[in-house]
Amino acid sequence: MLERSAILEARERVRETSRHTPLEYSYTYSDMTGADIHLKLETFQRTGAFKIRGATNRIMTLSDEQQDAGVVTASAGNHAQGVALAATRAGVDSKIVMPKHAPISKVKATRNYGAEVVLHGTDYAEAAEHAHELEAKEGRTYVHAFDDELVMAGQGTIGLEILEDCPDVETVVVPIGGGGLISGTAAAIKTAQPDVRVIGVQADGASSAAPSLEKGERIALDGVDTIADGIATRSVGEHTFAHIQEYVDEVVTVSDPEIAVTITHLLERSKTLVEGAGAVPLTAVLFEAFDYEPDETIVPLLSGGNIDLNTLTNVIVRGLVETGRYLKIRTVLKDQPGSLEDLLEVFTAHQANIYAIYHDRTSRDVEMSDTEVEIELEMRGPDHVEEFLAAMREAGYEVDVLV
Repeated sequence: MLERSAILEARERVRETSRHTPLEYSYTYSDMTGADIHLKLETFQRTGAFKIRGATNRIMTLSDEQQDAGVVTASAGNHAQGVALAATRAGVDSKIVMPKHAPISKVKATRNYGAEVVLHGTDYAEAAEHAHELEAKEGRTYVHAFDDELVMAGQGTIGLEILEDCPDVETVVVPIGGGGLISGTAAAIKTAQPDVRVIGVQADGASSAAPSLEKGERIALDGVDTIADGIATRSVGEHTFAHIQEYVDEVVTVSDPEIAVTITHLLERSKTLVEGAGAVPLTAVLFEAFDYEPDETIVPLLSGGNIDLNTLTNVIVRGLVETGRYLKIRTVLKDQPGSLEDLLEVFTAHQANIYAIYHDRTSRDVEMSDTEVEIELEMRGPDHVEEFLAAMREAGYEVDVLV
């Protein structure tokens, strides 16, 4: 098991490369939940995520021969950037295998940090398989994204910072992908303050940890499907699983719609940009995925902010839909003058603000005497949506809710 001394040594190795990131009290989320919420903002870390810590610690321990041969790894994005920057700073050549559908922003950032990027496979597992082939072929050292004690120790430096900055912490909430972050963080916390609770969080579409704990052995999912690409792994690691068993009190899951709501809320209320993986700890708190007491001091670890802008656009829309702030409907009008004006009177009466209207007289889905209309609307919440839809139907319109 990971020794506390290894985490303390890691802190000295990564001190010049990684940042001691802010831990800020949140009035907003404390008021919303009744708990005492402090956000650990690893979004302000170099490369925009925590991965630089573990990557630096691993690369700083390479022998001269290993440095000359270079390193290789696989990653969906954040570990790739961490390894790229850490290797470049150490003068070590790096080659990173990323899934073909990795976010464009993360691919570009990895190249900009000095790595050679190879796109291969549909997910992390397939990318990792190819990276190991390159390891054998080219004699490079494989820098594992999570299942390596030196990497775990580097990530554990976050736990040291949490205890220093929030000594009264009662619960720390951490995302789980492969398990490196939670293993290091939990080891750092539990070896110093064993009464502090550590909660792990996964996305519903990539939830291997909880069933693995129930079975008592690691299981691998057939596939993963979540907007939280940073934790979209089929299984936790062998070493990390042992640490999760030892140090983690509970593992819970959250849904993609819930994650979208949290990302949107963080943008709007806290002016903080997080990626899906970074949002899951706060999501678990907001949607009460685990039990906590009033005034309990909770630290959600927002692990990264590297979200692709195309993904962010979709997430914001989904977040607005889930909170009743955006509505897209379809209805049918008589194809005659004044029909659209009559419809708009209902919108005006119920203060539904129009984003866009699509008026199609040629649709094959309606009678020739009718016209199909799709409308995108800005709404003020779930109650407003229900009130508006009831008014539409009372006025004689058949309404299909599209989004």
